[in-house]
Amino acid sequence: MRLKEEHNFLELLNVLRKLRAPGGCDWDRAQTSESLVPYLLEETYEVIESIDKQDYEGLKEELGDLCLHILFQAELAKDKGEFEIGDSLKSTSTKLINRHPHVFNPNLNNDKSWEEAKKEEKKRESVLEGVPKALPALTRSQRIQEKAASIGFDWDASEPIWAKIKEEINELKVAHQKNDINNIKEEIGDVLFSVVNLARYLNIDAESSLRKTIVKFESRFKKIEKHFEKMNVDIKDVSLEEMDEIWEKAKKE
Repeated sequence: MRLKEEHNFLELLNVLRKLRAPGGCDWDRAQTSESLVPYLLEETYEVIESIDKQDYEGLKEELGDLCLHILFQAELAKDKGEFEIGDSLKSTSTKLINRHPHVFNPNLNNDKSWEEAKKEEKKRESVLEGVPKALPALTRSQRIQEKAASIGFDWDASEPIWAKIKEEINELKVAHQKNDINNIKEEIGDVLFSVVNLARYLNIDAESSLRKTIVKFESRFKKIEKHFEKMNVDIKDVSLEEMDEIWEKAKKE
């Protein structure tokens, strides 16, 4: 299996290099690290979508596409004399070994957490650093909370989290009653952050949960649309009560 993996890895790398060589593909030759970012993001989200759907045939394909973009970025860096893909792989292997001394060097006494080790290694001022600001807000908030929890800043039971959620919802209600737009925005953020905290405590990925709810909403709403289309009724002329009736039927299905 190892020989097959190495062969396929090198084959993809050679295919990419041929595409980017003189006489290859004009599009591939014209790309830069910056121009490929949208495609890199797209491939990443397609991997996530395949995982959400448990579509392993799709996941196999999308992981290959993502590997292509990783190699592409490394080749562009190589062209600039910065590093090669082998340097990236070696760096990650070294990092994993250093952060798991209990596995690779059991004689070494080291009780630092993963996040503490990262903070020291990268000379960061806080364990909260290192979470990309471009991440979706739910994902970023959960990662920030995980980092804080890794050094003990965490609830030891779920009850205080539930109480915090209720507290934030009440504060949101008060802000709404006062029609204080800035405060409403702040309190909505606090409510969402508290719900993410509960998800994290229960070992549930908030981002994935919301994605699944969106898919569920889309499916049920499309059934409402199709129902009234079959009746030749303009959905804009339908009451909320009528739509809700079809929604409940779709929910039971």
